[in-house]
Amino acid sequence: MSEAQEKDKRRISGVRFSPGLIIESNGVPIMRVSDILKVKGNALYTVPPTTTFHDAVMLMAEHDIGSVVVIEHEEVVGMLTFREVLKALNANEGTLGDTSVRLMMDEAFLTCTPEMHIDELRRLMLERHARYLPVVENRRLMGVISLFDVARAVVEAQGFENQMLKAYIRDWPHADEETASGDIRL
Repeated sequence: MSEAQEKDKRRISGVRFSPGLIIESNGVPIMRVSDILKVKGNALYTVPPTTTFHDAVMLMAEHDIGSVVVIEHEEVVGMLTFREVLKALNANEGTLGDTSVRLMMDEAFLTCTPEMHIDELRRLMLERHARYLPVVENRRLMGVISLFDVARAVVEAQGFENQMLKAYIRDWPHADEETASGDIRL
């Protein structure tokens, strides 16, 4: 290993890399949905479409979550988020009623895959005003990504970049350091 490579290795020591995180040639991590799911954990809340709207809202409140995935015959058929809850409360003059989730859920929901790049996901969520996206691979539900999860991942990635830049600056040669030939090292 060359001296420059050793120095680069020392420069990034102490910086945590997520297992499986791919690093671009410029040193910037390529973050994917699967990386967020690894950090987030595997808590997942689902209901069948026959669940009463009241019970689904109580589940959301009990677990302090903003969405539940609606599953029928082992497939994602809808999403119930606080947006649908607010619409229903408005339509029902402030009551939840005893209707089923099927009548209140969003059937035109977006999904993403574990391999989707975080920038693509962020753009999709912002353009379509989606706060929650089921992560689906081969028709199997892998998790749910929220806009909060994406924002936290971006902040952590920026923190990583800041650490890299600070390490680079800290290791930058000083002007008073000279090489054997008398030239200033850059």
